[in-house]
Amino acid sequence: MGAEHQAVEKTLERLGSRLPTWARGWPRRRVLAVAAVVVLVVAISVSCSGSSGRVDVPVLEDAADAGVEGVRSPSTQTGGTLRVVSPEIDSLDPQRSYLPGVWNLMRLYTRTLVTYSSEPGSTGELVPDLATDLGTVSEDGLSWTFTLREGVRFENGRPITSRDVKYGIERSFASDVVVGGPTYVVDLLDDPGNPYAGPYRDEATDKLGLAAIATPDDRTIVFTLRAAQPDFRFVMALPSSSPVPAEADTGAAYGRDPISSGPYAITSIDRATGIVLERNPEWDEKTDAVRTALADRVVVRTGLTGVERDQAILAGSADIDLSGTGVQPATTARLTGDDGEALRDRVDEMTSGAVRLLALPTDVAPMDNADCRAAVGAAIDRKALQQLLGGAGVAVRTSQLWPRALPGGPKESDPRADPAAARASLQACGKPDGFSTVLAVADAPASVGLAQGIADQLAEVGIRADVRPLDAATFYATDVGDPGNVTKNGYGLVLATWTPDFPTPSSFLVPLVDGRSIRSVGNTNYAGLDAPAINKAIDAARAAGDAGAAQAAWREVATAAKRTSAYLPLAETRVQLVAGQRLRNGLVMQPYSGYDLATAGVR
Repeated sequence: MGAEHQAVEKTLERLGSRLPTWARGWPRRRVLAVAAVVVLVVAISVSCSGSSGRVDVPVLEDAADAGVEGVRSPSTQTGGTLRVVSPEIDSLDPQRSYLPGVWNLMRLYTRTLVTYSSEPGSTGELVPDLATDLGTVSEDGLSWTFTLREGVRFENGRPITSRDVKYGIERSFASDVVVGGPTYVVDLLDDPGNPYAGPYRDEATDKLGLAAIATPDDRTIVFTLRAAQPDFRFVMALPSSSPVPAEADTGAAYGRDPISSGPYAITSIDRATGIVLERNPEWDEKTDAVRTALADRVVVRTGLTGVERDQAILAGSADIDLSGTGVQPATTARLTGDDGEALRDRVDEMTSGAVRLLALPTDVAPMDNADCRAAVGAAIDRKALQQLLGGAGVAVRTSQLWPRALPGGPKESDPRADPAAARASLQACGKPDGFSTVLAVADAPASVGLAQGIADQLAEVGIRADVRPLDAATFYATDVGDPGNVTKNGYGLVLATWTPDFPTPSSFLVPLVDGRSIRSVGNTNYAGLDAPAINKAIDAARAAGDAGAAQAAWREVATAAKRTSAYLPLAETRVQLVAGQRLRNGLVMQPYSGYDLATAGVR
């Protein structure tokens, strides 16, 4: 044992010298956690380097798509290390991340008032988490009241109170410190006449914080909204609505050591060894009906490319890819090849909710004419565009402003190109010989290729589209996210991908078609659509009393928007997830387009 002990001591000393300066005061337990995963990280690194070696792991006997509506390799076995691979992570601060894959990771160490269900086939539905129920809403839809469960604690043993939930939400208002996360709570709760600057700049003498959130006692929290929002529960399911203890908040540095309210706590963060999470002894499974927390430890290797992540999964040195983007095209080809039969049984396919669409800005000539917009729509051949995107395994054709995973949408008609109708619409809009316009697209190979395919189709009826690739880093924020810039540059066509934050019709439709949502920076109403009838229909949908009536009302919003021809949905991205060979309890989470980390286990 002496030699083994000395080896561990040398590893601890070496790792201690490699830790970032802010982590060098860690206790031995945290440094030891790093040492415990070094061998694991080396195994992943080897597989990602292109080695032909394979880890000797059992081959599962699940069928394809076993985790979509069911559970892949169901198990209650605890123990072991769940090995996760990931691209770069934007932030481990729950109020700063805006990546669905990272939100999935945060289910391990953050709890919210409500969260997504871990029941197969129902993962897009909400269930109580820290709260005892889904909350009570007032008749006017402006007030929401939640009651916290008893017995819930942070990793340091302190009880979680309603004031901790309030403080966590208040952090999102500190836009100068907490940067990058969703700001729904700001839009819903702030007073424009007296804006709240966040807890770091709260100059009020009573320090009561955001007035729109009341905490009459430790277990009760009441929200007063500026306007009714039926998706408010989904806002409360975001990690940005999780509790943070004010005494442990380190501002912009909080993501380096966030305090856990879930079944795991982050014990180390290192670029070489990854992120290590170990069991939180203060988590009480009796208070949590969502998370099974089967693994003893979770290790996340970050900063890997898509090909590297695929290699790690296929080689058996990783169990789950956190990205939510599915496998890369090269891997897809391998899955469909003659030698891919065994691999195909490990694949779960799903539509992601990300819809490729053409926006036709209604304030850019000649797209300000409905007949000219109709001409574009009639010229589009979605089947050919689907092939440009990689075929049916990568994209599914759609002509509706409604993701397929959402029930109750308009019926898909799957229209074909109709050149005669396109020419008739050109005649009606006064452009019988066609017209010229600019097609703006993010400068990424797949997007530019798709844009060129669209331009070729439009050219067949006399519409000349100049494909204009724009910097992908600024495309959505300022290039097409600024209506003035769109008008100035004559972008008559905008090729965009739209993904809602929540699995609801409102989350998909409102940012695209509500004229009152248009803003000068980061605008998502790419078509500049501002139709009073549609705005009124949105208000009616928000005010609908029951789920059936609301669904019908949102369907009418989608149908009315389609009639304007301001948006042409083209295809919805299809994701192929490949399960690691050791993965147990593999449940596909629709909101995150990946396997649920909170219920996953390993053999």
